[in-house]
Amino acid sequence: MLDLVIRKSLGDFRLDISLQVPGGGVLALFGRSGAGKTSVISAIAGLLRPEDGHIRVAEQTLFDAARGIDLPPHRRRVGYVFQDARLFPHLTVRDNLLYGFRRAPKDLTLAHAPEHIIALLGIEHLLARRPAALSGGEKQRVAIGRALLAQPRILLMDEPLAALDAPRRREILPYLERLRDELRLPVVYVSHALDEVLRLANRVAIIEGGRVAALGTPSELSLRPELRSLLGDSEAGAIIEATVLSVDPDYGLTTLAFPGGELRVPGIDARAGSRLTLRIRARDVSIALWPPAGLSIRNVLPAIVAGIREDTGALAEVTLDLGGGSLLLARITREAVHRLGLQPGQPVHALVKSVSFEARD
Repeated sequence: MLDLVIRKSLGDFRLDISLQVPGGGVLALFGRSGAGKTSVISAIAGLLRPEDGHIRVAEQTLFDAARGIDLPPHRRRVGYVFQDARLFPHLTVRDNLLYGFRRAPKDLTLAHAPEHIIALLGIEHLLARRPAALSGGEKQRVAIGRALLAQPRILLMDEPLAALDAPRRREILPYLERLRDELRLPVVYVSHALDEVLRLANRVAIIEGGRVAALGTPSELSLRPELRSLLGDSEAGAIIEATVLSVDPDYGLTTLAFPGGELRVPGIDARAGSRLTLRIRARDVSIALWPPAGLSIRNVLPAIVAGIREDTGALAEVTLDLGGGSLLLARITREAVHRLGLQPGQPVHALVKSVSFEARD
């Protein structure tokens, strides 16, 4: 259990956070720069002292203003991974990894053995190198390993991929997924990159102006106005959890099943039974009154119009209920809404182009 009440004035900025999240998994703090995300994890780590509130991790109280508890950072058992790796340049990768391990409390039953963490992060071949000989992605994997080998009760990650280019980010994300799935260590992950959040987080807290604007699973938050205000209307869309049904090697298409239907998408390298998170942008969804014929679009999903939001300009946003708790957004013109006579409760068909999907989505 992560239980946070953090109140702190930072000049003209006021941090007023209240969060209670079940233990385990990845909690993403998502929001604009300057929203207060880094201040939250700095308070958890003991680098920022709140004026009021409490911080509890896995039943351990790290800070409680009312009770006068304020554990120093070295006693909090918190792992911290920064944007830059901050490795010791004069030490080898092996010695960087063992730095925290050798300083972990001796009375701990060590949950993370060096060999296990090294294998999970795929850095066996790097152990004899020094940081100057590593790529950016390799440095971050070593930094994560060093933090884990200090035997933390919680891992804090402050935009750990922000300084990496796109290929290095794609390289490291699978390792973060493995750590999440195999170690089951509570992680607080700060990011303003939605693709990272969707791949990694079990729950997301949207932080705006030093407060929690919304909290929920990625799919629950996908239709919330707080997320739309961060992404902009052009990036608005729905998030759906799906399972790989089959792969068609002849055409390179993968069939995905989700509560409410099936989708065929290209370029997914995953085995049958794998779980995936889909992001479907509203701009990539069209609406038909009847099942269309003679179209290249293969994803045609029966739906019910759940709501219509018309802008003052040319566009409108239609919420479509696919059944099974799955929703889509369609961004179409206001003229199309009126021409089709769309009304809440009306049966329609949602059309989604297969080529609108990208692997990062």
